Amino acid sequence: MEVAYQAEHDLREILQVPGEYKVLFLQGGASLQFAQVPMNLLGDKRTADYLHTGLWSGKAIEAARRYCDVRIVASSKASGFDRIPEVSDWNLNSNAAYLHYTENETVHGVQFVEAPDGVAPLVCDACSSLLSKPIDVAKHGLVYAAAQKNMGVAGLTVVIVAPALLDAAQTFTPDILNYARITDAQSMLNTPATFPWYLTGLTLKWIKRSGGLDALHRLNQAKAELLYRTLDDSNGFYRNSVQAPFRSINNVPFVLADAALEKTFVQQAEQAGLNGLKGHASVGGMRASLYNAVTLQAVEVLTDFMKNFARVYG
Repeated sequence: MEVAYQAEHDLREILQVPGEYKVLFLQGGASLQFAQVPMNLLGDKRTADYLHTGLWSGKAIEAARRYCDVRIVASSKASGFDRIPEVSDWNLNSNAAYLHYTENETVHGVQFVEAPDGVAPLVCDACSSLLSKPIDVAKHGLVYAAAQKNMGVAGLTVVIVAPALLDAAQTFTPDILNYARITDAQSMLNTPATFPWYLTGLTLKWIKRSGGLDALHRLNQAKAELLYRTLDDSNGFYRNSVQAPFRSINNVPFVLADAALEKTFVQQAEQAGLNGLKGHASVGGMRASLYNAVTLQAVEVLTDFMKNFARVYG
């Protein structure tokens, strides 16, 4: 109980969570939230708005269709998910129960410059970016994030929700998935994932010692800028297709001009101690994830390796 209380206290302090908002520590990851959000937020409405910006927002859309009429208000699929759609192209629905967006797309490397505006409560999938940069929680009705990217290990999911949204669950929603029931039980409606919760508490203390979100954000920006500069200065040997304003600071996908070299690149990178660079199976290529635990020195080692590889094979 002491560990749980301290973790919530530290998270509220770091994110500047408004006092009336509820902070829940759950299980199931983002994939469960894809269903849990419509279960809990639809109320007497039957439609919800979704922004489609990559693979994970697409998965959220497919899951929500089991529970409501999903309206895709904007999509960048036609351009290969290389941008956030222009606000002028959004077709918002004034009768929607909520507007859902994925703040950072881990597979396609696209990130919102700022939180979108809408007429419905704003729901944010912040799984890969929460605690890597500041976020205005007060602008949102609900923010959710699995812990394993920037704040702990797999097994824990954080949900931050405005109290006004706690009375809109569908009647078929079981207590174990009902935000209101979970709030009443202080996230302990059943035996929680104690060890991931404990590790998240330790990570929150590390974030505070590291200077908080502003300091981590500056560091994450520096890591991303170094890697993107290496890609852009490679004379086309490496390519990232995301439009510059929407490039992610958390996940940097790229391809080699000669796809036949990708296997060699991965093999030599692993020999150099650089692991996990193979791209997601749905898009191929390469991907470097620059979460909080990755140091600037690690990115420097990666970019040095990439420059040398390009000199040898370019």
